Amino acid sequence: MMSSNTRASMSSDAIILFGDFQLDRRRRLLLKDGNPVRIGSRGLDILIALTDRAGEVVSKRDLLESVWNGVVTDEAGLRVHMSTLRRALGDGRNDARYIVNVAGRGYSFVAAIKRSHTSLASSSDSNSADRLGRQFLSHRGLFVGRDEVVLSISRLLASRRFVSIVGAGGIGKTAVAVALVARLRAEFGDENVAFVDFGAVLEPGLVPGSVISAVGCTLGGSDPVAELSSFLADKRMLVVFDSCEHLLDPISLLADRLFRDAPFVHLLTTSREPLHVEGETVHLLGPLAYPAEEAPTAVDALATPAVRLFMDRAAFSGFTEDLTDADAPIVSDICRRTDGIALAIELAASRVGSYGIRGVAGLLAQNAEMALPIRRNVSPRHRTLQAMLDWSYDLLAEDDKANAFAPVRLRRSVHNGGGLLRRGRRRERPGSYRFDSGETGRQVSGLGKTDR
Repeated sequence: MMSSNTRASMSSDAIILFGDFQLDRRRRLLLKDGNPVRIGSRGLDILIALTDRAGEVVSKRDLLESVWNGVVTDEAGLRVHMSTLRRALGDGRNDARYIVNVAGRGYSFVAAIKRSHTSLASSSDSNSADRLGRQFLSHRGLFVGRDEVVLSISRLLASRRFVSIVGAGGIGKTAVAVALVARLRAEFGDENVAFVDFGAVLEPGLVPGSVISAVGCTLGGSDPVAELSSFLADKRMLVVFDSCEHLLDPISLLADRLFRDAPFVHLLTTSREPLHVEGETVHLLGPLAYPAEEAPTAVDALATPAVRLFMDRAAFSGFTEDLTDADAPIVSDICRRTDGIALAIELAASRVGSYGIRGVAGLLAQNAEMALPIRRNVSPRHRTLQAMLDWSYDLLAEDDKANAFAPVRLRRSVHNGGGLLRRGRRRERPGSYRFDSGETGRQVSGLGKTDR
């Protein structure tokens, strides 16, 4: 077994580096290329136990005793957590090898590691501007139709320091936040802008560490929130918390602390509901406007942001024609059917290059839009409407899943007319569903809400 002396000697080496990963034992945080990796508390304990004895074979008994610490479990439970950990590390992909199973003996961490006393954040400071630039370069060209909103929120940020962009899933909150960063980078400087994507963070305990890593704070004590607050107290920074709805409690507490203790920090958050803390100014982000008339001309249709977004994305898909007066009513109807939801418009437009405008309208009539792919360099939850709704569904409590939102687990089905996101499914008999006007919109707008 691992001796107490061995544990003590390892505890001084807070940072363990291997492959593209950085493991901070003290903060209980695993990062890959600067982004948090979700492996769960047991997985983290297993990884720490193995890296503490890298190159040795750690018996299953030792792992069970050190990780579960007296809690009764069996080797099957260990195998499940080990498999999850190896998948998260990408073990075996692209010739990467981290953990091997030594038959009859146990497990061994076989990758080369380095131990460092330097904080994860400070070790990556030199690359922070490059990472930030790469992150927003992929988004900057994808922004259409929100110029006035960006200008308005930038003014609010300047005067009130703490603004939350609130709206339904797929409405375009992240795109607006990215556009705001692009607009304000010159004012703050790359080194003073931090963007935290909480969509990749599912455990409340990882919230402070994610922000610490993003802002470049050096952690030296046992209270990460206090040290983060102290670190930012005299700094002028723009800090963005993106996709907060599933971590409202820890993010609300942290945002409140930073707003009070860091008077020069400008905090921008995106969420499906407000954080409800003192100092927060809420900007409600609505759908993109589309033509009100049934048969607009091409000029009138292109005067609305929804149609401009559609045509912009259609051009990305290989569509090279201009919008004609004959097709303007069809595009307007597509935007109307998608309720002006930016993600839905992008998904529909992504197939225009292959099917044409009229072909896409036909796909929508068959409900095929839910599976249309979008660019792969966005977060998984933004790639399809199905993924967005699945991600939202997984945030709900079990009772809510069963009683409120289970019908919106989208499968192949047929509906007759009406808005995509305003229509939920209601089971009428086994295997049959119909879309119920008004259901989905109400539930999507409240996804991730918790009683606080």
